[in-house]
Amino acid sequence: MIIIGANFMGDIFLTCEEVEFRQRVREFCKREIAPLSDLIEKMGDYPREILRKMGGEGFLKVHHRVESGGTGKGLSYEVILAEEVSAVSASTEMSRLASVTLYGMPISRFGTIEQKRTYLAPVLLGEKIGALGITEPDVGSDVAGMKTRAEKDGEDYSINGEKRFITNGSIADFLVVFAITNPEAHAHKGMSAFIVESSQPGFEVVKDFELMGMRGARVAHLKFNNLRVPNENLLGKENAGFSVLMDELDSERTAIAAGMVGTARAAYEVAVKYSTDRVQFDVPIRQFEGVSFKVAEMAVKIEAARLLTLRAARMIDNGSRATKEAAMAKLYATEAAVDVTNDALQVLGGIGYSKEYPVERYVRDARLMTIGGGTSEIMKYLIQREVYKEFGL
Repeated sequence: MIIIGANFMGDIFLTCEEVEFRQRVREFCKREIAPLSDLIEKMGDYPREILRKMGGEGFLKVHHRVESGGTGKGLSYEVILAEEVSAVSASTEMSRLASVTLYGMPISRFGTIEQKRTYLAPVLLGEKIGALGITEPDVGSDVAGMKTRAEKDGEDYSINGEKRFITNGSIADFLVVFAITNPEAHAHKGMSAFIVESSQPGFEVVKDFELMGMRGARVAHLKFNNLRVPNENLLGKENAGFSVLMDELDSERTAIAAGMVGTARAAYEVAVKYSTDRVQFDVPIRQFEGVSFKVAEMAVKIEAARLLTLRAARMIDNGSRATKEAAMAKLYATEAAVDVTNDALQVLGGIGYSKEYPVERYVRDARLMTIGGGTSEIMKYLIQREVYKEFGL
């Protein structure tokens, strides 16, 4: 059953159950995350306890299939969750996404029963933290240049190499790490995925990066020095890691888009209230078109971003290919978040540039996501490629 709601953009496209879920998440975020958002930002505190509480509420299971220990609600529920969490703490959402989706979905989709029981179940409960290891010092968008190697050594594999910009990397209990197992083949046919325990000898945290934004997240440079991984921790088949890597990219991009809708929404809400309360020349500044037209543009961009995101999520949940739609959602939502947060800061003026309001944090947080999870330029490449395919060209 679809309902129409007057109080919130997008209700017309949500089921009653989804609206109820959103309200549950929103109340949780207001109660458990919002009071800590400033501390997470100022102290760089990783929100482990928040993730544990989210796990207790069942929020971390929504995207995962029932047979993998999830609730089978689908990506549509995850984008609702991502928007609401990011609206109060983008770095908390970034940490959640890296653990539950980027790390968790490859195991959910390709893992054995034992792998799911050991390495996925505790992550979905928020008891353990996961991370995904793809990016390297010399490998960003072009994964074919991957240098990390995994060599067979008896019944084990020995992994050597480095990974960089790994969200949750320094505090993860488990990681899905991609490495080359057949250097003679192209990376698409010579890459494998492994489940790695960070407690194993040979796992080294080089450093956590000091970031411009997302300061509550841990983004690390890692090294693997003859790190031994048992054969049973191979995820999927040997040399089939590229398929594992590509499988969840559309879901990841869609969830990132949803998170940035939340960040943009938060900045927009501050701007709307401030422009009503702030008086200049004896009138609220919302009466000046230079201000109110900015608010109008923010509203349009947020709504368009949310609808693009929800469309991609619905397509993925229905089993449709959504590479173009997911790229469109990520491109538009992340760029819109940069625009909206900057415009919100402009509405606030000088006070917006201070830490008296959280808008300056929203500006810094939004900027990352036009880079992370696939740059805006890569999204444009994917979109134009899919468009020409549709025309048979």
